[in-house]
Amino acid sequence: MKILYINRPKSEYVQEYLYTGLCKVIGAENVTEYPWNYRMHLNHRPYPKNLSKFSFTTLVDSIKAQFNKEYDVVIVASCNPYTIQKYYEIMDNVDEKIPRVFFDTGDFPELLGDLDRLGGREIFEAAEAKRPFDLIFKREYCLDREYPENVYALPMCFNYDLMPPLDNSYKYDVSFWAVETAQIRTDALTLLEDKFDCKENGTTKNQVMKKYKRKGQFYLQEIASSKIGLNFRGGGWDTVRFWELTGMGCFVISQRLQIQIDHPFVDGEDVVYCKDDLSDLVELCNYYLEHDEERERIGKSAMERVKKYHTDIARAEFVLDKINNL
Repeated sequence: MKILYINRPKSEYVQEYLYTGLCKVIGAENVTEYPWNYRMHLNHRPYPKNLSKFSFTTLVDSIKAQFNKEYDVVIVASCNPYTIQKYYEIMDNVDEKIPRVFFDTGDFPELLGDLDRLGGREIFEAAEAKRPFDLIFKREYCLDREYPENVYALPMCFNYDLMPPLDNSYKYDVSFWAVETAQIRTDALTLLEDKFDCKENGTTKNQVMKKYKRKGQFYLQEIASSKIGLNFRGGGWDTVRFWELTGMGCFVISQRLQIQIDHPFVDGEDVVYCKDDLSDLVELCNYYLEHDEERERIGKSAMERVKKYHTDIARAEFVLDKINNL
């Protein structure tokens, strides 16, 4: 399969995860980026701004792919006015019989919610009027919403190429290093900052991402060295943190995610879900700090589930399967 992959030359989590997954499954020479995105090939900023695995082979193959002139499918890889505009500009040059796929990658539960926020819905609707999308994959596929039949859930995932070496030792008891993009995060930090070792490890309010002391793969090593990692929704339910923690086998206490996740994480087996009002959060932290074997078993189970069902490869295979079944 040859794919025309219309993307935005900025950091986009889903866009980058799916690019790496597709390259692993069908080869980078078969995924033609439009425009060619140096951010997916040159390590210009530390993780999580670069989620691709950089190699000379992939770089060369991505350049070779620029010479492809015929495609089997067009993927519009982000819900951003820039990406929609790029697609609209070239859509008439692509055979209308070729399937069209759209990734709604934004935080909003509404379909195209990010286009309403940023502008661009009118361009999308103009493109749809000329040639409707065959498939739409939505990151925030919320359980309390109804979506058209051609819309499928596509949450984030974990790319094991990015996993740093871990020494399996613990430095922190309870950690949650996060910007307060939702009230529950502020509530959790208020509740925890004077408990356990939270204040000492930086689990406090008023954090700013650009001022994080932990960056790059060191950040991943640090959260993996926490006995308990916490996860609460931000702008959307689907957070990078949830997939980082579970992907690296860290024990997670999380707010229950209100989005569709195929092969879901089981409460008490892969993760532990706290109450939405956080009334049991401190109690759960105390319990699992005292039960090392149970805590570590749950963390290991989470990693096994991610490796089996929630990698960049698994997401790419899911998308390709839906395309092949059209």
